[in-house]
Amino acid sequence: MNKAFVKEQDGDADDDVPQNAPLPPGTRNYLTPAGYAALRAELAHLMTEERPAMVQVVSWAASNGDRSENGDYLYGKKRLREIDRRMRFLTKRLEIAEVVDAALQPNRDQVFFGATVSYADSSGQEHTVTIVGIDEADPLNGKISWISPVARALIKAREGDVVTLRTPGGIEDLDVFEIRYPSP
Repeated sequence: MNKAFVKEQDGDADDDVPQNAPLPPGTRNYLTPAGYAALRAELAHLMTEERPAMVQVVSWAASNGDRSENGDYLYGKKRLREIDRRMRFLTKRLEIAEVVDAALQPNRDQVFFGATVSYADSSGQEHTVTIVGIDEADPLNGKISWISPVARALIKAREGDVVTLRTPGGIEDLDVFEIRYPSP
């Protein structure tokens, strides 16, 4: 069936589509100050630059006549829906965000949210990770979510502790050798 004859759903039906990692029930949406600022900047960019530009493209494409086979119009409308969906997602996440400044952490000898932890795994390979919020996790760049298995194993550990990480592949010991927090 031609897409021109398919009715698109309006409303909040697409809010159920996860845009990023969903929050587990009963958990809080912790963010570092930098993570909160990044989400706000993304929302502002979408609202002030990307969406207005796409509205202009759609308006231009609509003025060209037949919309059923107008690729610019169809793509533009789809992209506008994606932008609007992301804006709703970011707005909701920012409304429930709890900003935690790790620089103000009083117990700097233990691992908590916002800490940068260096540890060695069972094979002796060293890793350095920073424990951040769900919305700012980037494992390839060493930022892991506070609800990830590695972060959960490291929470409350001290330098010199050996913690147990349970993985589908078995149990692994992690040797914590450095804990750092941002300076206040």
